[in-house]
Amino acid sequence: MLGASPLRRPAMESQDFLLTLLLILLCARLFAELAMRLKAPSVIGELLAGVALGPSLMGWIEPNEVLRLLAEIGIILLLFEVGLETDIRQLARSGRKSVVVAVGGFLAPFLLGAALAYWGFGLSLLVSLFIGGTLTATSIGITVRVLTDLRRQNCEEGQVVLGAAVLDDVLGVILLALLYEFSTQGGISLANTGKVLVFIVAFFVLAPIAAKLLSLLIQRFDRSSDLPGLIPTSIVSLVLFFAWLAHAVGAPELLGGFAAGLALSRRFFLPFGIALRQDDHFSDRIERQMEPIIHLWTPLFFVMVGLSLNLREIDWASPFIWGFSALFFVLALFGKLVGALMIREHWTQRLIIALAMAPRGEVGLIFAELGRTSGIFDNEIYAGMIIVIALTTVLPPLWMKRAYRLRDACMGADQSA
Repeated sequence: MLGASPLRRPAMESQDFLLTLLLILLCARLFAELAMRLKAPSVIGELLAGVALGPSLMGWIEPNEVLRLLAEIGIILLLFEVGLETDIRQLARSGRKSVVVAVGGFLAPFLLGAALAYWGFGLSLLVSLFIGGTLTATSIGITVRVLTDLRRQNCEEGQVVLGAAVLDDVLGVILLALLYEFSTQGGISLANTGKVLVFIVAFFVLAPIAAKLLSLLIQRFDRSSDLPGLIPTSIVSLVLFFAWLAHAVGAPELLGGFAAGLALSRRFFLPFGIALRQDDHFSDRIERQMEPIIHLWTPLFFVMVGLSLNLREIDWASPFIWGFSALFFVLALFGKLVGALMIREHWTQRLIIALAMAPRGEVGLIFAELGRTSGIFDNEIYAGMIIVIALTTVLPPLWMKRAYRLRDACMGADQSA
């Protein structure tokens, strides 16, 4: 029989969850508005809202699996919007530069970070590799949001950064799988790594084509349906399906949202000579009806990044913490600058690209948390990595705005000369 207490417990949990969601949404909006008034990107405000609500400051909200799931949906929908607004031809033109920025910005932090940890601090090989892996990360969600706030996501450097961040995410997943296998099995299987890489490539080739064909089916039903809400329901379902499919083949879920948005973009073209009629009016309706949903969900992700930072765990009086975090923070920025310096662009353009690739955000936290839960990071090293992740997440977006002003001033001076 069902007793009274099992029925009451879910009700209380539901009330707590509703209050938690209320706090997150309101604080995210208030902090974002405050950040915009202070001429900072709104994402900074949303990150600080998470820091304020979480264990770092007030301790009102603890990160849990439900919030992580909602945040995951938010970042998937954000990447769908990014794909929807992406010019695939321009992205393809910047492909070589994106590859150079991604590979250079991936290898340099990993190798330099592992070397500094191993030889500079005398740490073990496994710990050093995990530190290097944490430094390779780029938070594509934070990067894209900052570029969007600055209205630069469709500029040349925005397309280079977008392509590089997507590739960086794929490389990060492969590296994480390798390090996890190394930590548990004591060795690495190249066959397993190759299988994951093949699946990811196949997904990127086939997923946009499949999404395009499914969108035509949605468009056909939309013409004949009198029931409102068909487009947002169908598109969200499509995005979630491709996110699940991406995870099934070993790719990050958010890349499934990006692939779906790319296919529904009015600037998408199918390879292999396949030509399908593109309805710009339908694409406009998708953007218009999906926009409120995306703007509701995406702040949850950025607040969750702030909630995941527990700055109270850090021993601020420890000289090791300050020296360790300062050195690796500088190295984290320099490592991303290496990739940007390898392409032929104006120096201000390369600086902007390096800063855009610098935020570690949730991807860096995944590496650090795996290192902690696996017993690879002790408290001091984990705290040092959290400081590095926090600084690279908050500071580069603020510096990007100044870098754009510097770039515009330099460009104006060059033209007048």
